Amino acid sequence: MLDESLLDAPEALARADRRGLLRGAAEAGARVRTATRHAAEAGIGNLAPEGRPRAVLVAGPGTAASGVADLIGALAGASAPVIPIRPTGVAAAAGALRWALPGWGGSVDLLLIATADGSEPGLALLAEQAYRRGCTVVAVAPVRSPLREAVDGVHGLVVPMAAAPHGEYDAETSAAGPGTLWALLTPLLALLDRVGLIDAPTETLQKVADRLDRTAERCGPAIATYSNPAKTLAAELADSLPLVWTEGQAAGPVGRRFAAVLAELAGRPALVAELPEALPSHGGLLAGAFAAGADPDDFFRDRVDEPEAMRARVVLLRDRPAGGLTASPAARELALSHDTAISELEPEEGSELEALAELLAVTDFAAVYASLASDNRA
Repeated sequence: MLDESLLDAPEALARADRRGLLRGAAEAGARVRTATRHAAEAGIGNLAPEGRPRAVLVAGPGTAASGVADLIGALAGASAPVIPIRPTGVAAAAGALRWALPGWGGSVDLLLIATADGSEPGLALLAEQAYRRGCTVVAVAPVRSPLREAVDGVHGLVVPMAAAPHGEYDAETSAAGPGTLWALLTPLLALLDRVGLIDAPTETLQKVADRLDRTAERCGPAIATYSNPAKTLAAELADSLPLVWTEGQAAGPVGRRFAAVLAELAGRPALVAELPEALPSHGGLLAGAFAAGADPDDFFRDRVDEPEAMRARVVLLRDRPAGGLTASPAARELALSHDTAISELEPEEGSELEALAELLAVTDFAAVYASLASDNRA
């Protein structure tokens, strides 16, 4: 259950936010600016790459590293394959995780390491393995971390992770913390711009920070639900199974991250699919047990003491579709034909990175509000 009254009580939200998630979301723009400065100070702007890498490998723990790999893959497009290296191990603890370079990885490839912890010995071993094979290694890690000491200047380049402007808080150690993603992603965007895989010059990153700031103003805890897109989305998803349908290059990874942070922060399941494939793959859910009118029991049975059944709700995340072709009308028609409610988010005009930043900010704020106003919040 979602306590919607809490959404319009800023003081109560602040008391419930023991992990500093709202502050982390609000400070995303500041993290981008700090991370851009750290990248420049680390010498990324002075690099003189000899052509593009054959492949970009991305390694790191948790939701943030997965999001970094997904976003870089979407932004790079056909410029080079972006391949996440998934960790293995007997537990999700930093000391238990291990990463292995693919057998074909070598001197023409680029390894990116993204971690908000930096204590993972498996990442240091991965960097050493890549160094032995001649693979270029660039990492983003906390300034005082074993990984930075092991890699920087020896096996590769390490850019210090941008810390929170107002000090450390619990969300820093959470891979799903809203500020963590941008602190890890921004230096890698600057690097890949220099390499020629994506278009992310300093001016564009500044615009991204500005867009994040403006979105944070619209989605902040002091803004009432009726004019706050993040609070509105969180309220609309109460007691529902979100079917996140994405359209556009930037929207895909945003939708997958939204589902991941809903699960990690709010304990809420969500299913993600890209249009137009979402229509057949999720269509059965709109007509089955999660349909708006589904109730297999007797209509006259007393249900006063029973929790309300979970119903599907479509969340349509849209970026500019390729070639102007769009499946959104078909998506709306399918949802409405099954009496299924639909929520829509579409960014304002701007670059691809700005659109991505706005969608990420709104959905991150929505996941935080869902977490804080939920009965199962930590």
